Amino acid sequence: MNMIIIDATDIVLGRLATTAAKNALLGEEVRVINAGKAIVTGTKSGVMDKYRTASKRGTPSKGPFQPRTPERFVKRTIRGMLPYKQAKGLAALRRIRCFKDAPKEYEGKERLDLEKHSTKKLRTLSFGTVEKICKELGGNL
Repeated sequence: MNMIIIDATDIVLGRLATTAAKNALLGEEVRVINAGKAIVTGTKSGVMDKYRTASKRGTPSKGPFQPRTPERFVKRTIRGMLPYKQAKGLAALRRIRCFKDAPKEYEGKERLDLEKHSTKKLRTLSFGTVEKICKELGGNL
């Protein structure tokens, strides 16, 4: 098994999630570093309304629960791209690790180039980082 390291800095979250999910389903170990710097496109009010309504849905004791830390937020997005209720999807989800910052053990190692999914290719200028969204949702960062 190979290990794929993805640097999420200025990468669109949905595109990062599909790449990570595909590689995990193929049996690769996936590490996402700098998860808080991933980008969610859309206006601030539109994006925050979406996540606020998701966090208020259900009951506080039974869920569904909205993650409020960047690494869990990104992993939950990746989970949405996987068939996590099946054995192969659950095994793939276990092969994925997300980190808020870049750990020292992954410094200097080769990273997967996702430059085509960066903010430089966006047509819109309205976007926010995962870290800002988590902070707005009440996460302790």
